[in-house]
Amino acid sequence: MAKSLVIVESPAKAKTIKKFLGKNYVVKASVGHVIDLPKSKLGIDIEDNFKPQYITIRGKGPVLKEIKAEAKKAKKIYLATDPDREGEAISWHLSNALNIKEDTACRIEFNEITKNAIKNAIKKPRTIDKKLVDAQQARRVLDRLVGYKISPLLWRKMRKGLSAGRVQSVATKMIKDREEEINKFIPEEYWSLILNLNNSQKEKFDAKFQKDDLGNKEIKSKEEMDEIIKKIEGKKLTITDVKKGTKRRNPNLPFTTSTLQQEASNKLGFSTKKTMSVSQQLYEGIDLEKEGTVGLITYIRTDSTRIAEEARKSAHQYIMDHVGEKYINEKPSTKSKKPQGGQDAHEAIRPTDVMRNPLSIKASLSRDQFKLYKLIWERFVASQMTPALYETLSIELTVAGVIFRATGSRLVFDGFLKIYSFGSVSEDVNLPILTEGEEVDIVNMLPNQHFTQPPPRYTEASLVRTMEELGIGRPSTYSPTISTILSRGYVEKEGKNLKPTELGVLVTGILEEYFSDIIDINFTADFEKNLDYIEEGNKEWQQPIRDFYQFFEKMLKKADEDIEEIDMVEESDEICEKCNEKMLIKHGRFGKFLACSNYPECTFTKPIVHKIGIECPKCQEGEIVERKSKRGRLFYGCSAYPNCDFVSWTKPINEKCPDCNSLLAHKKNKKSEKVICTNKECKYSRTIEPSS
Repeated sequence: MAKSLVIVESPAKAKTIKKFLGKNYVVKASVGHVIDLPKSKLGIDIEDNFKPQYITIRGKGPVLKEIKAEAKKAKKIYLATDPDREGEAISWHLSNALNIKEDTACRIEFNEITKNAIKNAIKKPRTIDKKLVDAQQARRVLDRLVGYKISPLLWRKMRKGLSAGRVQSVATKMIKDREEEINKFIPEEYWSLILNLNNSQKEKFDAKFQKDDLGNKEIKSKEEMDEIIKKIEGKKLTITDVKKGTKRRNPNLPFTTSTLQQEASNKLGFSTKKTMSVSQQLYEGIDLEKEGTVGLITYIRTDSTRIAEEARKSAHQYIMDHVGEKYINEKPSTKSKKPQGGQDAHEAIRPTDVMRNPLSIKASLSRDQFKLYKLIWERFVASQMTPALYETLSIELTVAGVIFRATGSRLVFDGFLKIYSFGSVSEDVNLPILTEGEEVDIVNMLPNQHFTQPPPRYTEASLVRTMEELGIGRPSTYSPTISTILSRGYVEKEGKNLKPTELGVLVTGILEEYFSDIIDINFTADFEKNLDYIEEGNKEWQQPIRDFYQFFEKMLKKADEDIEEIDMVEESDEICEKCNEKMLIKHGRFGKFLACSNYPECTFTKPIVHKIGIECPKCQEGEIVERKSKRGRLFYGCSAYPNCDFVSWTKPINEKCPDCNSLLAHKKNKKSEKVICTNKECKYSRTIEPSS
């Protein structure tokens, strides 16, 4: 008896779906695209209305041959690629390769890989949505034109291996512009003043400066601070206003692709690439001890916060059974957190079955899978719970016309915080009972000098958030864009922060001068809107390409004529260890390195090391130098490696530990600065107090 053929993208997904459909179905994986533009040439006929010249991707011939063989035997074919533009395009290419007629209902889609979702999808096949395909085709053609026209220009003028792209170049520019902001930033002085106070019962509390007798809300110098202290010194403060109130803290909406990447970065320390990889595993299916293979979360590329009514009811039932009825929010926020032009095509990212709580399946998950599933599960359940409630108290105090404020708060109902362990709970700040007109004494005055800080460098999380807010890219593009600019060497990581490299600044400078319209944020965001218009059927896909190419062609010609060749090679003072010729400083994919000038006769190369001026404490022969791990993390090791294996993840300082005589190191994070011992067995540490 002939079987039906179901074609999906990934082997993991094929394995999961096969278990749900049984013996009457054959499930095959295309392993992504099987047909695409050629890599070796532009592959677009500009004269023939930008017609793409598609070919079978090199290496995918056997996959396509196997799928065709199964298709010939099948009584029915279902194309079950991902439910987005890219997935629609893959299905369209497959339908053409398999000679499926345009009006055939062969396309099925599902938002989660569960038995019910797959069975229901099989019952409701549709024709391929050509509007979705056209939108993907327009993006693919424009990105090919930008990449394959500008990149060779960069090769000729600078060096081989460089690339430009519609989204990647904008992301690099954003990081470069932020670095320029930081470098140009001039700190401004300001002061804060906290008073330690006592009421008549000798109960202590603190109050902060709000404004002076002239209405100034900022203290900008020591002279101004001294003037305020002089006015209030030795005097009592009078309570002029007492306000009691309540404050609600609402739960966040369920995850979109962007908010998941941001939260996983902030709470779990995951890169965007890692988040998407682990979430893909959870979506495609995990083999659970009692259930077999099942998809644990819904589709992971979405810009919608909407959830299905059935999922909402399940969440409410879980809350009722495990937390209590008073924690159910019958009217949770339904605000759709969509960026500009967001499609709202899929639900938010949520667990496929809320009754499958993280602890119940922990044994079946890897450490990272458990962490991410827990984050998604808790965020979803919390979104259906009541807000946390705080009682608040605000006290205004006046002395010599200067106003201070004391605030207190107390958590009276935990609400969604009962479930959401990733949400910090504010500690109660208790104030004594105070009444209007009451006088209090100043016990101590704590003036403190501060300086304004430059804007922070982007992290992966903050870059994704900004790209989303500006309408640059879509859920599927954030992670690969960041991976590309890191792998190309345009951007590097310092801890979690993204910093432009010298190469990134150079390339972006050329693009800004000659292709300013293309790496303009508005151009990129407007083109995303055009893709949405195409998907909605309000514009033919070639129109925005024609409009773009008219000015792009002129830019290319001018750039080719005006840009002079840039010598990316510098001389160094070092001599080649193999042939005694001079070494040259060259740019590679992973930054600068030293190479022999006698190439190709001599192929000796070595990395450029940054010494920190400290002798290695282990071998006393080498010096400590900066190094980078395979993942780009900065660490410190001995220059005599591999003969000496000294290593430290924190920057050593030229000071010995008073407890064990090992080298000390400087450790800094957002909350504190410390000096710690490099000897792991020694627990010595001391806090560095911030300079006033």
